[in-house]
Amino acid sequence: MSKNKSTKGTVKEVASKKAVSISEAAEINEVTRQAIYVAIKLNKLKAKKESTRWTIQLDDLEAYRNQKYSRSKSTYNGELLFDHSKGYYSINQVADMLKVPNQKIYYATRAGHLKAHRKGAAWVVHMDDVKQYQDKHLKQKKSKLKAG
Repeated sequence: MSKNKSTKGTVKEVASKKAVSISEAAEINEVTRQAIYVAIKLNKLKAKKESTRWTIQLDDLEAYRNQKYSRSKSTYNGELLFDHSKGYYSINQVADMLKVPNQKIYYATRAGHLKAHRKGAAWVVHMDDVKQYQDKHLKQKKSKLKAG
């Protein structure tokens, strides 16, 4: 949400209400107004239209936030996709760990430098493969840069 736009009321002021507007719901969830409209249209967020204004009960907004999609909760065949306790991470998580752009990790998987497995719509990378890639490809490039 743009910081230049002013909304009616702050999050603290909203807490004393039982229902909020689209703008207030967007501010609370730290998303755009459009994201709230889409959630309503997809019946993921309960809302009531009173004349020309939508109102959303705070309880319904809380329920929406609790059931909202999260990559960390994604499952495939009943198992967590990115189970860190078993060493499985997403491409974005690997990029963050290695402090490189996401596209570098996607390229490394396509080029065969980094093993990744497709599970449904997601790419899953095991920590052992990340370490191997890091040792073999990232450290080599750093040493070449220092030598050159």
